[in-house]
Amino acid sequence: MQKPTEFVREQVTTVRETVDRVAGSVAGTVAAEASNVSATATQVGEYIREQRSAARVSLRELARTAGVSNPYLSQVERGLRKPSAEILASIARGLKISAETLYEQAGILDRRSGSPDTVAAIRSDTALSERHKAGP
Repeated sequence: MQKPTEFVREQVTTVRETVDRVAGSVAGTVAAEASNVSATATQVGEYIREQRSAARVSLRELARTAGVSNPYLSQVERGLRKPSAEILASIARGLKISAETLYEQAGILDRRSGSPDTVAAIRSDTALSERHKAGP
């Protein structure tokens, strides 16, 4: 027959081992997700920089038109920050591109499966706002 203190000690050891195992699993998952976020932030930042360069817009000019600070936009372009959907929409307006395009690059929006003709018709419809063109 076990003494109560031995029983409790065994139970505590079992619980600690379980907690350590679960914590290790959670830490691994968090690290993997952080890596995915970082890769996505880098991808969208590079895309914004490419679009800005192609449009021949300075970092300062885009920051001003998008309503963000120069350092923040620079950090976005370098992949150090992951901007919100609202900031992406502001940057898209400053670049005169569809917000949907930036949402796709940032992983916020999956590519649509519509036919190219339908998508082109929606994008070219001047009666629709950018918000409506981007969909729900």
